[in-house]
Amino acid sequence: MQKILKRGLGMLVLFFITSAIAFAQDKTTITGTVTDESGEPLYGVNVVVKGKVIGTITQADGSYELTVNAAPPMTLIYSMVGFTSQEREVTENNQSIDVELGEQSLVGNEVVVSASRVEETILESPVSIEKMDVLAVQNTSSDDYYKAIGNLKGVDMTTSSVNFQIVNTRGFNSTGNVRFVQLIDGMDTQAPALNFPIGSLNGPSVLDVESVELLPGAASALYGPNAFNGILLINSKNPFDYQGLSAFAKVGVNHIGGTSSLNSFGNEIGPGQAQPMYEGALRYAKAFNNRFAFKVTASFSKAEDWWGTDMRDNTPQFQPSGFEPYTGGDLGSQEDLNTLYPFFYENPGADLIHAFGDEVQISLPLVGLSSTFQQLLQSNGLSDYAGDIPNQTVSRTPYLEKDLVDYGAENLKLGASLNYRITDELEASYQFNYGSGTTVYTGAQRYSLANFNIQQHRLQLESDNFYVRGYTTIEQSGDSYIADLTGVLVNDNWNPNSQWFAQYTLGYLGYLAGNGIAPGTSTVDQRQAAHLAGRQTADQNRIAPGTNQFETVANRAKSESIPRGSKFDDATAMYMAEGMYDFTKDINDAFNLQAGFQYRLYDLESNGTIFPDTVGNDITIQEVGAFVQAGKRIFNEKVKLTGSLRWDKNENFNSQLNPRISAVWTFAENNNFRASFQTGFRNPTTQGQHIDLNVVSARLLGGLPQYAEARNIYDNAYTLNSVDTYITEITEAIGENPELGGAVIARPDLLDILEPADFDPVKPEEIKAFEVGYKGIIGKYIYVDFAYYYNIYNNFIVQRLLRKAAGEIDFTTNEITEQNIRNAQTLLSPNTTPGEENTFQTYTNVDREITAQGMALGVDYNFNRGYTLSANYNWNKLSEDLGEEFVEGFNTPEHKYNVSFSNRKVTDKLGFNVTYRWQEAFMWNSSFANQEVPAVGTLDAQVSLKLKSMKSTLKFGGSNILNERYVMNAGGPTLGAIYYLSITFDELMN
Repeated sequence: MQKILKRGLGMLVLFFITSAIAFAQDKTTITGTVTDESGEPLYGVNVVVKGKVIGTITQADGSYELTVNAAPPMTLIYSMVGFTSQEREVTENNQSIDVELGEQSLVGNEVVVSASRVEETILESPVSIEKMDVLAVQNTSSDDYYKAIGNLKGVDMTTSSVNFQIVNTRGFNSTGNVRFVQLIDGMDTQAPALNFPIGSLNGPSVLDVESVELLPGAASALYGPNAFNGILLINSKNPFDYQGLSAFAKVGVNHIGGTSSLNSFGNEIGPGQAQPMYEGALRYAKAFNNRFAFKVTASFSKAEDWWGTDMRDNTPQFQPSGFEPYTGGDLGSQEDLNTLYPFFYENPGADLIHAFGDEVQISLPLVGLSSTFQQLLQSNGLSDYAGDIPNQTVSRTPYLEKDLVDYGAENLKLGASLNYRITDELEASYQFNYGSGTTVYTGAQRYSLANFNIQQHRLQLESDNFYVRGYTTIEQSGDSYIADLTGVLVNDNWNPNSQWFAQYTLGYLGYLAGNGIAPGTSTVDQRQAAHLAGRQTADQNRIAPGTNQFETVANRAKSESIPRGSKFDDATAMYMAEGMYDFTKDINDAFNLQAGFQYRLYDLESNGTIFPDTVGNDITIQEVGAFVQAGKRIFNEKVKLTGSLRWDKNENFNSQLNPRISAVWTFAENNNFRASFQTGFRNPTTQGQHIDLNVVSARLLGGLPQYAEARNIYDNAYTLNSVDTYITEITEAIGENPELGGAVIARPDLLDILEPADFDPVKPEEIKAFEVGYKGIIGKYIYVDFAYYYNIYNNFIVQRLLRKAAGEIDFTTNEITEQNIRNAQTLLSPNTTPGEENTFQTYTNVDREITAQGMALGVDYNFNRGYTLSANYNWNKLSEDLGEEFVEGFNTPEHKYNVSFSNRKVTDKLGFNVTYRWQEAFMWNSSFANQEVPAVGTLDAQVSLKLKSMKSTLKFGGSNILNERYVMNAGGPTLGAIYYLSITFDELMN
């Protein structure tokens, strides 16, 4: 690794030196003033030489002075967000040029670079693209600019925490979206051990964001692996262009009305009273002689996180036939037991979404097989009731999430950059981004990312027609831990699992005997009451949350690394080198031609807590890629054709070729039709290739063949979906014929339900994406953007669950055999003992073609005096259900829409923005939870007041101001309103 870094740095330094040799000798000085249409001077206007990196900004009085190391002629570009750009020709030295910029009233003419990796207007983009400029960032109706991305067309956003949101487009949404790429100043912001972007936890604060560009859909042809569902580019402010001091402070509240009950047993959805929220940020940038510039940024936020309070059952298949909800009185003296027992009265094998510890489950007949338990039956005088042990799965009593998860959400972000213009054509820079804090992430389990941090370092050399950069991303897990596993360890520390289940079974049988119920004669109601008695017996003297004993045991579990504890010990890193060159000028603008390369290295360093990268077993993954793109205008420049081809190779998989071809037809001024076809691909993630982690309910295994072979996971193995169906059937059979007892599990007709599991090793998934669309300005006031897409997926990567029997089951016999009874019993519940697990979740591919389609329609209407009404509608549809056996879902509402009404300048001082969002109910399928996400509509609003004398803006508003209680995804927290007051100071404010 050190050799690679040294070589890379050496190449960059050599490039810096050789590129600086040609330094222009002639000098041209230009001065002038820039004003708006009313004659008021504009401060901070960018004045840049076209085709070069050299430039300056206007001063407070609108004046500027620029010296260029070249002789005339040349062209200056004058630009500022919110105003129409102007170009002026320079024909002589010491020329004075005054410019008047008019306000830009309609969207569509903004310049973007992400769609084709070259500058073009949004109207001319060959694919769908959305953009938020610096004014849109400042005037969003949401309480945070990143959350406002959810208002863009086609965007789905999930929330795992008050400070952790995930963006997705065009289906197959998840709480950790590995099919979506997020770049900040060209740097991939994925956490290397997770392979998905971490939202805004690392990157620029609201003070330092210049623009946000979003490309829905496949983008692998230009951006490589994982740009499968879309790509988000966040660009920070260059210190040359945005100088001076700016500051931001915000106070707010959430958890208003948090005493409302989620259910009739008193489970609260929040801390019981409103909680304060704080955020502050600083930015300072300075340039010297238009040659050297620097900036430093810092921000910090703190809040009480949203609580996870979803008490729905993930394992309804374990509910015994005929069991009814609890309607009795008090269930115990401990508050958490009063809350939890009703759920387990209805289903003794429940696995509640936001309660942890109940992932440990066992089929009670397995308890009865123990010789030690047989002795307990005899000593307790219950031997006659051995046949009454129910053939049912039982879960341990869990702890609520609020007792195990750190809800103190914090986020510290630091940033810095040093920029040096070696020549007028060449700029070198170093950039540093750092993010740390505490948040909650929903993945295969609920993870408390406590005191984690992630840092990025980038060296870059760029000109008007090329760039080359190298950067690294390093994550540190800090005190992060698995909340589910913590609950399991607390339970096991207090009372080992084997002992607890034995006590439960004795309590169950003791209830039958104590109430005079003869062996083999119990009714459904009696068995339900016996289950409650068994749980109360086993839970006697249970460690209560909030006690010193509980905190001691829980903290010990959180502080010890996996597998002894629940803590991660991860420092995985990613190293990247990439570049691009635009040959267009070199071929005299005959056509557009660009080419680029990319090299990526993952260095897995989880110390055995995520990957099997223990001492002496280093794991790295290398990827290389390159692309070429050409474009030309034909038919009197009415049609723009663009084609690109990219090649990529991951060391563990075959190489990939991904083409893209597109056409844009300008059939009238400011009106364009477009059509494109492209392919994309996604390599399995670092976890998809190498994970080896016990998450209690299953052991997660990478999809590379060596992991399946090492654990022989396919010997006597069956798909978990078929096992669950089998369990449901035998439960109903026992309920109808209790005299059959445990032997029913080996009935041949029920064993035939089991489907053998033998999955292929994982390989990259592929997509073919077709898109047609229209963008145009109708009349003077209406902007319309329409897109329709059709996606074809092959080798779609999924996770599949399987369970192993302890031995071979004979499917050829028509008799109930002792061997089949013994081995079938081991399928009825997961074995969670490390090294003895019988349930595995591994990565593989869907062996059939999957299709999805959708459309997005957006309309912006600009009234007079700056009022804008915007609306967008989104439709997404999966052609067929993947089936319950696949731990992967479309996870996207079929219909949703957004409507906003705004005016940032009602007067010179007053502005506002109001946005309403609605989405219909949809099913969420993931490895953590499979539940319906209810329909929801929320309203965001803000009013802003400019304090010009203080160069500040005061903003009052709220997200979800009607305080609608809702969830964004199954397993996500319960969200409510946020109300806030903020003030922003900016020296550049006009």
